[in-house]
Amino acid sequence: MGQLIKIYPDNPQESALEKVVRALRDGALIIYPTDTVYGIGCDITNNKALEKLAKLKGIKLEKATWSFICADLSNISDYVKQIDTATFKILKRSLPGPYTFVLPGNNNLPKAFKKRKTVGIRVPNHSIPKKIVEMLGNPIVSTSIYDPDELLEYTTDPELIFEKWAPHVAFVIDGGYGDNVPSTIVDLSGDTPELLRLGKGHFDLL
Repeated sequence: MGQLIKIYPDNPQESALEKVVRALRDGALIIYPTDTVYGIGCDITNNKALEKLAKLKGIKLEKATWSFICADLSNISDYVKQIDTATFKILKRSLPGPYTFVLPGNNNLPKAFKKRKTVGIRVPNHSIPKKIVEMLGNPIVSTSIYDPDELLEYTTDPELIFEKWAPHVAFVIDGGYGDNVPSTIVDLSGDTPELLRLGKGHFDLL
């Protein structure tokens, strides 16, 4: 049974973050706030955790199209092929922010994602996931806790999220109410930017 842990976005407590990071290193799943909807994720380098998340989401791991949460743009080159200046300018202008950018993956992708040609990258404008990734030392995979059975697509109340997901995760981080609009997904792996999902970000500004 997981724990609900309160972390304040304007001043995230180091001791609470350390507990979360330890759990991630041990292969646990966590639920955390972002600048859009609450996400569920794990350490991208921990295959057992990735398997656990895939099972929970009812998909095969090799079919998962989860995004990677990075602390900043410097993380991106670890997993993404060399990008041109125009693409870099879009990233620089938009991140951190409510976007997921699909970019061409390189050979350093973790084992579970080796066959993927592209990878979705997120740099949320939110202190909690940013600090977690910095302390962990590598990105976490992220997928939303979207619920097709509910009237509301995205639950915004961390206590309700905890009630539903506590059996499956080590921690649900209560960082206050979340948003109910997901990130805007833009594919930058081709010649021109292609909008895959319009969410909180503005596609016309790219």
